[in-house]
Amino acid sequence: MKEPMIADLARYENQSITGFFCASQKSVRNKKDGAPYLALVLADSTGQVEALLWDMTDCRGEFSQGDVVKVRGQVGRYRDKLQLTLSQIRKAEPNEFTLADFVRATERDVNELWQELESWVASFTDADLQRLVRAFLNDAEIGGALREAPAAKSMHHAWIGGLLEHIVSLVGLCDRVASYYPGIHRDLVLTGAMLHDIGKLAELRWGMSFDYTLPGQLLGHITMGVNMVERKIAELGDFPAEKRVLVEHMILSHHGRYEYGSPKLPMIPEAILLHYLDDLDAKMQTVTNEFARAAASGRDAAEMTEWVRSMERPLLNTRAYLATAEKPTASEDTDAGT
Repeated sequence: MKEPMIADLARYENQSITGFFCASQKSVRNKKDGAPYLALVLADSTGQVEALLWDMTDCRGEFSQGDVVKVRGQVGRYRDKLQLTLSQIRKAEPNEFTLADFVRATERDVNELWQELESWVASFTDADLQRLVRAFLNDAEIGGALREAPAAKSMHHAWIGGLLEHIVSLVGLCDRVASYYPGIHRDLVLTGAMLHDIGKLAELRWGMSFDYTLPGQLLGHITMGVNMVERKIAELGDFPAEKRVLVEHMILSHHGRYEYGSPKLPMIPEAILLHYLDDLDAKMQTVTNEFARAAASGRDAAEMTEWVRSMERPLLNTRAYLATAEKPTASEDTDAGT
């Protein structure tokens, strides 16, 4: 494993480091005097950090967004976030780094996730929906991509295997909650959970870094997902039209609101359930990510995190807070001894 990893940068605060990172974001900006500077987001398998190169003459050679770069710089803080101020940067040579150090992957066993997903499909009692989902899982290209794809570019489950991890988690949630509400079509909810983000296989590209494909930017994963379902149904040939409309509605409405990208609001109980549980799973993973990011930056786990833009609030780690509150203070220790 390379050193330092981003998760360890807090230990190097106010020190100079030299290391290898992926330039996951790169942009040239201008200072107040008009002079250019380089703004970067550097990443590895443990996290990401913002970096600035104020003097562009210290940028040796060309490198692109997504390249691994070797940097030298000072670890500091800006607005209570770790930040690197670079003195040098260059593109790394292929023999200078190991890919596994830069690509974050799910901590779950992918084969176990896949088997869990297939066991859910095997539990279906609706043969039509079961055939549809199996048509996706048995497609070699789709199945291979589903084992690798992230669930997002930079938000929840943004790592290799993240989409499969999110789907399996969501299917489990949907199965449990659906059992509480009479009249819910359980297999339809699970089908929606399995296919709601299938368009992300075409919307995103992944490798050293994650980004949107051109069709993904123009169409988005909701539209692309509906198109994929329509193609699979055409291949099946005899899929009931009524169920096709319901499955497509699940995909179209799963973001829940027009301003969040859904062209239709959820209008059936199964779509309502899917929307809220999808949002819940994404938000709880965001909470986990933010606590991990705070720990990596050296922030006291018992304090509020910095502002979480996607949730429009800071967060508090309840367990860490209570663990700190339960520890006796120095004065309490003294009182106990008198």
